[in-house]
Amino acid sequence: MIRLLTPADAALYRTIRLEALATHPEAFTSTFEREQAMPLAWFEERLATSDVFGAFGADALVGTAGFRREDGAKTAHRAVLWGMYVRPDARKSGIGRRLVDAVAAHAASRVEQLHLVVVSENRPALRLYTAAGFVEYGRGMKALKQHGRYHDEVMMALFFEDDARRSR
Repeated sequence: MIRLLTPADAALYRTIRLEALATHPEAFTSTFEREQAMPLAWFEERLATSDVFGAFGADALVGTAGFRREDGAKTAHRAVLWGMYVRPDARKSGIGRRLVDAVAAHAASRVEQLHLVVVSENRPALRLYTAAGFVEYGRGMKALKQHGRYHDEVMMALFFEDDARRSR
């Protein structure tokens, strides 16, 4: 089951978010050290002000993906898929694709474009996003630096073709 998380899910979200940051530090702009220091109220606030989807399997939170609409007058037609993570034991089960599809469906009625960035070495994620219809439009060279090592980011976008929404 996939659903939007609420502030009541903050403890579950905090646990999986910290796991993601600890096990794949190269994949996120935030760090384990930064978010581990945050109180539970910080995660509650994040869930109250953000659209974060959670994938549940056997009553456990096994994956997350966030949606954030840009708020500038010239960029409000765009949104970002962020914080995508699926626990290792739930990978290759289709949960990642269902999370991406849930965020894309949510975005399709709100914006014209959904953007994301992914570390260039993350081949499984690149395959997932490409299969979901995202296209690469650029690269951030040495975009992230961790422990003295640089990581390039691939910038991808999914374009929605709804003429009625575009005319707004």
